[in-house]
Amino acid sequence: MAMSQHNQKPAAAEVIVREVNTIDEYNACITLQREVFGLPDLEISPRRHLIVSREAGGWTLGAFIRGELVGFVHHLAAVHGDEIFGYSHMMAVTTRYQNHGIGARLKWAQRMRALSEGRDFIKWTFEPMRARNAHFNLNRLGVVVCSYAVNFYGTDYVTNPAEKAAGISGMDSDRLFASWELRSPRVEAFAAQLEYLLPAPDTTIEIPADYSSLLKSDPAAGKREMLRVREEFLKALDAGLVCRAFERDVDRPRYLLYQDHDRHRGTSESQSENK
Repeated sequence: MAMSQHNQKPAAAEVIVREVNTIDEYNACITLQREVFGLPDLEISPRRHLIVSREAGGWTLGAFIRGELVGFVHHLAAVHGDEIFGYSHMMAVTTRYQNHGIGARLKWAQRMRALSEGRDFIKWTFEPMRARNAHFNLNRLGVVVCSYAVNFYGTDYVTNPAEKAAGISGMDSDRLFASWELRSPRVEAFAAQLEYLLPAPDTTIEIPADYSSLLKSDPAAGKREMLRVREEFLKALDAGLVCRAFERDVDRPRYLLYQDHDRHRGTSESQSENK
């Protein structure tokens, strides 16, 4: 059976990544937030936020297919002491084009733009219980995790529309902090589409293979698993370990952690890239 046009992976030449710069394009970013995150309007970043952040040194890159905005990443200029770096507020890709490499195109374009501005570091957060996010951030982009935030956005900050529809409640919004050292050897290798092998980890932290399904079938078990992962991460990070990779085992996916005496930047709080 022939696949529909939107189910086919778009050719690389079809996807154009450029800066969002018109009112209509900013409005499309708002629409995309509602679709992907399922958040109430109170939690949606408004058009004026995207526009004002551009005037303050930030920008929004959009992925376009035949003129339609199908994804975007919103980048802020951040300051810590004397250092100016990138702060990745959020990224969204329409459900019709998820798992087609568009998120990666946006992130690598974000890296190139940041480097062109003289920056070499970007940070953001992601949910620790989502295997797909962990694989993308750690194995495809080469981020390092050295900090964990407990209940970062408050209880019941649900960004998965299906889980929200299922009535799941009482869940804390824990987040891992991603530190993206744009010129690190591993990131440079990934940017060139090369492998970068790591040694065996010093320890691992296992997460459920399908956390969303677990939450919907047994919310209490899902909460217990989240609390276990929280405890293990806090203990490991406090002992000086950092997370550098993720093993995509079908039954037992796990984070890979290593001793690291050269702690990376980005340990302070940040906004979540996937809300």
